[in-house]
Amino acid sequence: MGLSVMMVITFFAMRRGYRTEGSVGWSEILHVTWQALPPLLMIILVIGGIAIGAFTATEGAAVAVLYSFVLSLMYRMASLQEYLEALKSSAVTSCSILFLIAASGIMSYVMTIAGIPDVIAETILTFDNPIVILLVMNVCLLIIGFFMDLTPAVLIFTPIFLPIATEIGIHPVHLGIIMIFNLGVGSMTPPVGSVLFVGCAVANLRIDQVVRPILPFFFATSAALLLTTYVPWITLALPRFLGLM
Repeated sequence: MGLSVMMVITFFAMRRGYRTEGSVGWSEILHVTWQALPPLLMIILVIGGIAIGAFTATEGAAVAVLYSFVLSLMYRMASLQEYLEALKSSAVTSCSILFLIAASGIMSYVMTIAGIPDVIAETILTFDNPIVILLVMNVCLLIIGFFMDLTPAVLIFTPIFLPIATEIGIHPVHLGIIMIFNLGVGSMTPPVGSVLFVGCAVANLRIDQVVRPILPFFFATSAALLLTTYVPWITLALPRFLGLM
């Protein structure tokens, strides 16, 4: 997914004639790396804490905020007034995202009551070809991601898709990556698009200003999604190398 986004960025950079600022010596690279170590340690702290079970992913976000706050105090990056403004801005953004998640929760309830998950499962089971089944699953998950937040979507549709995937020989880890990939792409698209709304709030942009520019990234990540779906080695190679499977 990251590589597909990098390819789009490289394409537009070359097309628009963006130039580099020149070569950088090893001394400057080492100096910048040393300066970047404290912020980079946050990644190790958060992912490591989640991996060893010290805290959940949601609690990890709070740990990241606390760590960033401590770093800002160490670097003296902001005044008290700026901290208060940051709290106000984050509260407004959080409220807007919570409203979206609440609406997504209502959508999840309606879909469950209407029996839509069962209809999707029955539709998928009408196909015999594993390639077609995976394609239909991708399309369904992508559309679901347009309207539902990731967490309720995983809770509702994992019990539906897991038996189907197991029956056609798809590894559960591979299915998990496919689901998260699809729902992640869906989280960047309207009408729910919680990630898109957060980005717009941070950049002070309207949704209609960013929908068209992100289309190339949407198509690139969709292509990467298909590649990940039909080449299981991409998702299973690292866990197997680390002895986790």
